[in-house]
Formats: sequence, structure tokens, C-alpha cells
Amino acid sequence: MAFITATNDRGLRARFAETVATLRDQMRERARRNAVYRQVHNELSSCTDRDLADMGFHRSQIGDIAQQAADRA
Repeated sequence: MAFITATNDRGLRARFAETVATLRDQMRERARRNAVYRQVHNELSSCTDRDLADMGFHRSQIGDIAQQAADRA
């Protein structure tokens, strides 16, 4: 005896569209945070060691500071 299996194609399409939309939103968020990271990193990298010391930072901390700024953005 043969059986026919019916699938709900609309539900599958809706879940797929939702997954794609979620991935798109995650990519946009990551790009936005990456832009903040690059901006902060470039600005601090252009400072002299004395300027950084006046702000209370050492050059070796630039990456961590930029990452914190990106995480808060």
C-alpha cells in the first residue's frame, strides 16, 4: 500500500525566510560593531605615546579598548 506524505511548504518557507532575516540582521550588527572597532583603533593608533599616557592608556591596550567600545556600541 502506498502512502502519501503531505508537507506544509508554507511553514518551511516561513522558517527559511526567518532564518535568512536573522542571519542578515546578525551580519549587519557585526559590520556595525566592526566599524566602531576600526574607528576607535585607528584614532587611538594615531595618538602619540604621550597622548595615550595622558589618557591613562598604553599602546598595548589599544586593541582591548577598541573591543570594549565595539561591544558597547
